[in-house]
Order: sequence, then C-alpha cells, then structure tokens
Amino acid sequence: MKNHIIRYLSPRNSFNFFFLLSLLLISSCSETKEKNFLEIALASEHPNIKRVMDSVSAYEVQIRYTKIERLKDSVVLTDYDFQVDENTYFYPASTVKLPAVVASLEKLNEIDSLNRNTKFYIEGDSVETTFTEAIHQIFAVSSNEANNRLVEFLGFDELNKRIQKKGISGFRVSHRLSTTNADEVSTTPLVIYLNDSTTSTTNTIINTTAEPLALNKTVKGDGYLAQDELIKEPFDFSLKNWYSIPAQTGLLKRLFFPELFDENEQFTLSSEQLSYLKEAMATTPYKLGYDRIKYYDSYGKFLIYGDTKENIPDYISIYNKVGYAYGTLTDCAYVVDTKNKIEFILGATILVNKNQTFNDNIYEFEEVGIPFLGQLGREIYELEKNK
Repeated sequence: MKNHIIRYLSPRNSFNFFFLLSLLLISSCSETKEKNFLEIALASEHPNIKRVMDSVSAYEVQIRYTKIERLKDSVVLTDYDFQVDENTYFYPASTVKLPAVVASLEKLNEIDSLNRNTKFYIEGDSVETTFTEAIHQIFAVSSNEANNRLVEFLGFDELNKRIQKKGISGFRVSHRLSTTNADEVSTTPLVIYLNDSTTSTTNTIINTTAEPLALNKTVKGDGYLAQDELIKEPFDFSLKNWYSIPAQTGLLKRLFFPELFDENEQFTLSSEQLSYLKEAMATTPYKLGYDRIKYYDSYGKFLIYGDTKENIPDYISIYNKVGYAYGTLTDCAYVVDTKNKIEFILGATILVNKNQTFNDNIYEFEEVGIPFLGQLGREIYELEKNK
C-alpha cells in the first residue's frame, strides 16, 4: 500500500509555526512507525471489507483518510491514500452538487439584490423556490432538479472557474444531472422576485463546449444501454463531470479549516453563509420535514451508517455529499463526534458493476458498495476512538 502524506500547519503566530515545524522534523525519522489507520482498516477481516480487498482491482477503489490533530491553537492534517490518483477517472455523480452550492453562495454574496431567501423560478418551469430551499433539497434528498437550478444560475464556466481558482484541480462540471437538456451549453434564465409583484429575468449564459477529459479510465466496461438497446462497446465518460478525491477532500478542508490556506484559496462566504452551509450538510432529512421511514438518517450518509437505518446520534455530525450513478458510489465526509472528541475526513469511491454493462441499473450498490463504505467508516471511527 502506498501512502501519500501531506502536513498542513496553521501558523497562528511565528513561534507556534516554527515550534511545530521543529517537532515535525524531529519526528520525521519515525514517520514510518506512525500508525496508518487506513492501512489497518483495509486489512480488516470483516467480510464487507475483505470481499472488496480480495478483488480490489475490479472495484477501482480510491480512498483518502485525513487524520486531524489539534496542537494548542494550531491544526495538523495528515493525508493517507489508497490508490488515489487525480488522473484516474471515476464518475462523481451527485458529489458535484456541493461545489455548485458553495459557488452559488459565493455568487449570492456578491450581488446586493439577492440572498439565500430570494424566490425564483426557471423560465418555462412552474416550480417556484428559493436558494435556501434548493440547497436543503440537495443535501437532504440529493435533488437533481435543485442542483440544475443552481447550474442555470451559475453556468458551467463560472462554476468551474470559482472552484478551480481556489487551487482545486481535478474538477470539471460539463453537464446537468438527469435531464433531457443535460449537455445544453446555454443556460435557461432565472425569473427572480425582487418583491411580491416585481420580477427580473437573468441573462442567458453561453458556456464553453466541453472538451474530452485527458484522464485514465474514462472508457469503461463492455457495453451500455441506450434507449433500451444494448450497445456492445465500452462506455465513454470523457465528456462527463469530473471531481477527484483530492479535489473533494480539498474543498472540505477549505470549508472547515480555511486558516490553513492562503486568502486567495479560501471561499468568500460570510460567517452566516458558512454556518448555514455546515448545518445543511449535516442535517438529516427528518429534521427538514421528510418522512423518517422513507428518508432515514443515513439516506445520504454512506460512511459509518450507510448500510444501516438506525438513527445517527446527536453527538455525531457528518458533513458530506454522496454520489451514486453508473455503478459508482462516492462519499467524502468530515466526521465529528463531540462526545468522544473524534474528527477526521474520509473520501472514498468504489465501482460496483459486475456485468460490465452501464445504464442497465444492475449494480451491486446494496450488496457490495454501500456495505464497504459503511464498514470502512466504522473501522476508521473505531480506530480513532481507541487511539
């Protein structure tokens, strides 16, 4: 197993910075002796882990575990990787909704006439909503329609630019999700309510036509269904969205540990926006009024709780956005347990498509993928708890 270790320091003052730096230099000789919780977790004999690790090449697994250490008034983040490769493609599915939310809040912050509670609808659509409602729907039930409304507000080019300018590479949004006009380069205008009786219409945005991704494994499988016809050739993902594991964990770090980054790599969100975003990411569907039987607490939380329907304890918060489509399951989460003083970041993806056919909806999500991610999260959690 190859580990990729990166240290991030938050220099509150020069003394603390150089003191911590010296400690790191002193400890570097014993770095190989440091316990690697990810390595231990993946060596587990639990069947949910072992089943995948015994045939790991078939599942295209990528995992990054970030250990978080708080030393006085500074934070040290250490990344441990398993097969993480920014140049090897997996379909990110709904995980791209988090960047869309962050970029939308940032844009709202720059327009005096708009805020989270501004009511709007997409031209030609009868559904009236607010940015707050759309964001709640994205995190609570992973609404594709809500995400697409934010994409119309932003446009692909602006969304990509806002994320990439923060130093986050391995990210590209080129299409909407689960809609007939997914690849349309022109956005549909928003009709925005300035007050109860006055509306304003935004301009259409013409986006750049997507170029094929120059990544490994953008062509997958042996066949795919297209309009109920089996096409016996690999499925090409090169024009699809892209959101690598380093990009996903990097965005979370910028949201929860902004002090570790230069000012130009931090998102320009107000303290109110940031607090709201964190609350939305962690809130379970039930707390937003959804039926707890249908939308159980772990409906959008694969790590730790994904393969159970038990309620998540109040002292555990999971800040995340999952994705699942085309046989690919992905979750990237910042996990915080205030009772046991545990915190870590874990990002993981797995492909479960045994028959090598895409779009047939025959994937091993429930049998293999979600049990693997759930147990992976539990293994790391227990190691953190008992360290």
